[in-house]
Amino acid sequence: MRLRLIIVLGLAAVLAAPAGHAQAPVAGAAGAVPLGQPIEARHLAPHRAAYRLSLESTRRSGNIARADGAMLYELVDACDGWATRQRFSLTIADQDGTEIETASDYSTYESRDGRRLRFTLTQMTQGAVTTRIAGEAELAADGTGTVRYTEPEAKEERLPPGTLLPNVHTLIALNAAREGRRLLVAPLFDGTSEDGAQDSTTVMSAWDAPREVPGHAGLSALGSVRMRIAFFDREAQQQGGGATTPSYEVSLRYWENGVADELSMDFREFVVSGRMVKLEPVPGGC
Repeated sequence: MRLRLIIVLGLAAVLAAPAGHAQAPVAGAAGAVPLGQPIEARHLAPHRAAYRLSLESTRRSGNIARADGAMLYELVDACDGWATRQRFSLTIADQDGTEIETASDYSTYESRDGRRLRFTLTQMTQGAVTTRIAGEAELAADGTGTVRYTEPEAKEERLPPGTLLPNVHTLIALNAAREGRRLLVAPLFDGTSEDGAQDSTTVMSAWDAPREVPGHAGLSALGSVRMRIAFFDREAQQQGGGATTPSYEVSLRYWENGVADELSMDFREFVVSGRMVKLEPVPGGC
């Protein structure tokens, strides 16, 4: 599972950027990723997960009184790749009772070798469509490549060396955590931005042994890891010539099969948490 919190895009127009002081990734630090070889998929379980979103905390400078919503994430084994869909809605109310409703529908198809991605994103604010992004990306063995957009306009963007696609990023991060590594730095492209790849820094906790998971017995036999992923705007970072504040950050607990049962979105004014309330397998594969 590559849980991408699309809601951030819609909120950017009405709220400040997410807080955080993570170090920006150093160009080329991740090195070239050998994407030409098949990626092991045994850790990515086809599944459908429903999450309840709620306000976790607010900061003194903020004006947020309430935030609640829901997310549905689905990953399907499509034989030679993974098909994913994420639907997300969040309602935020300020101290005066004014509400902002944001929703998104995001779908991808990613080849199992980590070389191709088709993507579509529709985002709405207050019931009106505010963003449509669609296109296809293709990578070479060293992670360089091209993304060809069809919406919001037809154009091409180059992808830098070492670029990872979303599900492959999840697999590499999980395997790195199992090996005891604590940091993964790489450009990441998932089709949620019309500006190409973003730099990302993933900080991982120590690998946790299996534990009882109330309400989700199927996860109890699996190990897990907590990750915090910071995303950085490449153009702003290159112009700044040093560390920058992440465009946003997300924290998650991933189980070794790619299921995430806990997540946290940190905006400057408030933090929204997500808890998985339903998990079911999805048929597919060959």
